[in-house]
Amino acid sequence: MAITALQRKNMVESQVRPSDVTDRRIMAAMQAIPRERFVPGPNAALAYMDEFLMLAPGRGMASPRTFARLVQLAEIEATDKVLDVGALTGYSAAVMANMARDVVALESDKDLAAWATKTLADLAIGNVSVVMGELAKGCLESAPYDVIMIEGAASQLPEKLVDQLAPGGRLVTIDAAGEISLAVVLSRAADGKISHRVAFEATVPILAGFEATKGFEF
Repeated sequence: MAITALQRKNMVESQVRPSDVTDRRIMAAMQAIPRERFVPGPNAALAYMDEFLMLAPGRGMASPRTFARLVQLAEIEATDKVLDVGALTGYSAAVMANMARDVVALESDKDLAAWATKTLADLAIGNVSVVMGELAKGCLESAPYDVIMIEGAASQLPEKLVDQLAPGGRLVTIDAAGEISLAVVLSRAADGKISHRVAFEATVPILAGFEATKGFEF
């Protein structure tokens, strides 16, 4: 077994599986997708460490265990359309693409978006569309979405983004409004009402545009 393949297997067995992640699709995708290909430069050697991995100022990949638990919260189905907000270099989109019908990977940093576009193409992952744009505005052209995954924390959610969630849809993020940051999932009922459920403690940087201003309160 190649070193990186062994690293992926160890990541799943030692970090993901013991963290209450029971969705085998998530574990299979994380074991199959070369995470190091989505980490530019010398930091690629750190791709399988159990910690937040900075890729740009204030931006980075959540630890494998935190990421897997967030994806599990979304309860992605094979027919779902997913909006990945703050997709970085495309790793999160690649994993979710193994579970969903298609994924819109929204990124505001041109260098990260370019890396995502190239890497996803190199790995022949064809059901992901990389879109450049302001993260807080979402991607209205492809809305509504069955799942919105925010790759970062938020102290408040922009109304424009929440409005892009389809009836029955789920939005997953980390609520950083209180003293303790908490992973949450928001669900939109058929009548449009939003409910939310707190899942577990998790800490990542707050995304630009998701600071406490006028927007949707948790």
